[in-house]
Amino acid sequence: MHYVALTGGIGGAKLALGLARILAADEIAFVVNTGDDFEHLGLHISPDMDTLTYTLAGLSNPEAGWGRKDESWQFMAALDELGGETWFRLGDRDLALHVTRTGMLKEGATLTQATRRIAASLGVRQPIIPMSDDPVRTQVHTASGPMAFQHYFVRDRCEPAVTGFEFAGAEDAVPSPELATHLDGCDGIVICPSNPFVSVDPILAVPGLEEALKASGAPLVAVSPIVGGAAIKGPTAKMMGELGVPATADQVAEHYAGFIDGFILDQQDAALDGTLAMPTRVAQSLMVTLEDRERLAAETLDFVNALRKGTD
Repeated sequence: MHYVALTGGIGGAKLALGLARILAADEIAFVVNTGDDFEHLGLHISPDMDTLTYTLAGLSNPEAGWGRKDESWQFMAALDELGGETWFRLGDRDLALHVTRTGMLKEGATLTQATRRIAASLGVRQPIIPMSDDPVRTQVHTASGPMAFQHYFVRDRCEPAVTGFEFAGAEDAVPSPELATHLDGCDGIVICPSNPFVSVDPILAVPGLEEALKASGAPLVAVSPIVGGAAIKGPTAKMMGELGVPATADQVAEHYAGFIDGFILDQQDAALDGTLAMPTRVAQSLMVTLEDRERLAAETLDFVNALRKGTD
């Protein structure tokens, strides 16, 4: 069996870890949002890919959900003394990853190649694939104008009201060449509970990528990032409200309508089971413990396999 999972950010990385723990390393590959990537202090930063890499390597900060555990902050303190930009915090250990990646990219490596080498160095055996080697940058439209995603998300703490999104450079991007290898003979595709607007939509905005996922013939199942009207993690519910969309699980399913074959609802939204335009499955999707992650991963794969066999 072989599966592909689309993910971005902390919420998606939780389910990704569950999948990685119950599947062999050659049975799962992760396609990751790079719309959050940006250049900062002369370095190429890939927040979503780094979150997943640290999570799978057992190095993530369990309290913050991002960055490395057991981090130190001498670089940031020294940068602050010099009057540098400190709104995006880079720990000393985390900084080593960004320096390494930036150096490899400058030497001619693609983002896919750099990611593979970094992940392997940290002991990650599962393929982590950027959605594209080409730059795609998420722009958040607000009442006061467009903002780079990290300015909106980190610097301004998601405070500006959202009016829409743009994925600059997507029209000229192509999917990572490694993706085709993992879609060949794929048994199922999972969309992790990541923000549909700024974590999943940038992936699908890369020309040819959505078509390639559909053409694989594998059943596509999305796990709702909205539970009982609230986001599992991050500003998804806030964004939906500002866009005039009810912050409910069925609205997330509607966002994916025509693309996915199945949708997983949390137990708190069980009343929606059987009412949507696609098959649904009810599961405990709030992941607090490692056992929660593994349980949801197993339930998700069971749903995928049932859809493939036509038994659900």
